[in-house]
Amino acid sequence: MQVDALPLATPHVAHFQRQGIEELYPPQAETVAAGICDGENVMAAIPTASGKTLIAQLAMLTADGPGLYIVPLRALATEKHATFSELPGVDVGIATGDYDSPAAELADHDIVVATSEKVDSAIRNGASWVDDIGCVVVDEVHLLGQADRGPTLEVTLAHLRRLTPGVQLVALSATVANADEIADWLGAELVESDWRPVDLRTGVADADAVTYDDDTSDPLGIDATELPPEADLDTETTARLVDDALADGGQSLAFVRSRREAESLAERLRGEEDNSTGDATQADREAVASEIETLDGTVTGERLADCVRDGVAFHHAGLRSGHRALVESAFRERTLDAICATPTLAAGVNVPARRVVVRDQQRYTGSGTEWLPVLEIHQMCGRAGRPHLDPYGEAILVDTDDPEALAERYLDADPEAVESKLASEAALRTHVLSIIASGFAETESGILDLLAATFYAHQTPVDDLAGIVAAVIEELIEMGLVVRNAADGTDEDSSVLAATEIGATVSTQYITPETGVQIVEGLRRAAEMTEPTALTALEIICDTPDMHDTYLGNEERAAIYEYARRHADEFTTAMSEAEEFERWLEAVKTARILAEWSEGATIETLVERYRLGPGDLDSRIERADWLLSAADAVADVLGVSLPAIDRVRSRL
Repeated sequence: MQVDALPLATPHVAHFQRQGIEELYPPQAETVAAGICDGENVMAAIPTASGKTLIAQLAMLTADGPGLYIVPLRALATEKHATFSELPGVDVGIATGDYDSPAAELADHDIVVATSEKVDSAIRNGASWVDDIGCVVVDEVHLLGQADRGPTLEVTLAHLRRLTPGVQLVALSATVANADEIADWLGAELVESDWRPVDLRTGVADADAVTYDDDTSDPLGIDATELPPEADLDTETTARLVDDALADGGQSLAFVRSRREAESLAERLRGEEDNSTGDATQADREAVASEIETLDGTVTGERLADCVRDGVAFHHAGLRSGHRALVESAFRERTLDAICATPTLAAGVNVPARRVVVRDQQRYTGSGTEWLPVLEIHQMCGRAGRPHLDPYGEAILVDTDDPEALAERYLDADPEAVESKLASEAALRTHVLSIIASGFAETESGILDLLAATFYAHQTPVDDLAGIVAAVIEELIEMGLVVRNAADGTDEDSSVLAATEIGATVSTQYITPETGVQIVEGLRRAAEMTEPTALTALEIICDTPDMHDTYLGNEERAAIYEYARRHADEFTTAMSEAEEFERWLEAVKTARILAEWSEGATIETLVERYRLGPGDLDSRIERADWLLSAADAVADVLGVSLPAIDRVRSRL
């Protein structure tokens, strides 16, 4: 199917043709046949790089109303905002933060790109602009099965379908085992395909050779006896695989399990660079390295810049968002040859490569290691093969111990089925409170009726949720966030539920009920203190589930303990009363870092002093600003005056 045969405005046809898109890929053509340009609901479960972005654009450009594009990550939102902003005559907005407003300004855009959390918070705050949406596109819809983001995504979609009856739904996903089930839930026509624009072959490597799924092999011939005693055989095999791809004129992505190992592998690959690039490429690398150094002078930034000068980079959540964006852009422009990354890079950001090497297939957890899901490995592999640049793509898993078992676990296996995580009591507490506070339902049966539109209810009889919802309602009542008022008689199913003023504030500020309760308790204790300080305000918000933990190493534990002892009269929790002492000490460390930042400490000083990534500091500052704003709103409801909140927030 030719692009100029589509029901698009002439400037949009010309735009796609300028990008080299003259004819649709087969999966794209199938979505057109399924009615994506006619307002029909469609789910496309197709491999990475098979044209999902164009499918989304076709839906939004032909929709009867503004388009809403929902993404799981801010980085992906930024990327898609830039892509859609190139469309002639299309006004594109982006929304990823400010969780305490309806974001009324979004009504002025033709397309809005937003995270599911932002859409959920806007709905909680009474956003009227969602009523006019003509098309909702959900990217990475398989993340319904993720414990942290999944419940919010499915409840948000359930709300959108209720608030905007007849809205067109377009779901985009990697291939999953139960794509038909998700499509059925959305009332969508399923387009499922394994077609790719670039052929992909997969394989497993040990030190001797790579064995591919087409029964071919390439020798590596690494002799472990000739390596230094400290050398890691898996790392040496990975380095050889990357080097071979670069020698053949391709770029490479290498996935490892941790930040430290991503940086270590990048340094290892620097040593293999022959620096035979042309003057233009080297000048481009110098320019990117200088931009990285301009962002900050941290050791991490300097290390990254040095790697970039040699054509390689590392990529992980500890980097500042600006650093990550520069690395991604330089790789897409072929200024960089290789990126060494943690699995977070595989979650949607557009960075394809000739060869993908997955050195580690397990990740660290709090108590040990666990195997990565098949779907996650397949997403990494799907990054192999750059359309219009590579004749093929290669994805290779490394296992120098038992490569055949690894191939059976991942390469010969289908991705897992997506299963709802909404039945988690923590998730339900948040969303049941939101339902009550927003006035969407005021009885237990009404809440269950609303939840009947979720993916969970599609997979499981909603009656199975009844007991959990009843328990969650009682917990919210005990927390002081919800009250029950008898209607006719004492039947709990018919009694009227209402959010307390605190409960409503907790919901609209988009903090979890658990965080709300802890902030209430902290503020009440602070009100009894003689002179609460900025550290008091910071300890209140840092000792909540919504603030990310900050790693506390054994070597610094004594110093943080001593700091907590010296400042004991500024904390709302006494050292002897902390229920989880180690967790509280981590909160004290975070509060100390933020206090020093507010007092003028530089990012370079804090990163070096507290052994955290510059991106970690950025995220803590951003979360602190959000949680302090929430605490200020809760303080107003309580009638508590804590000027320290505003003072410290103004300095962040």
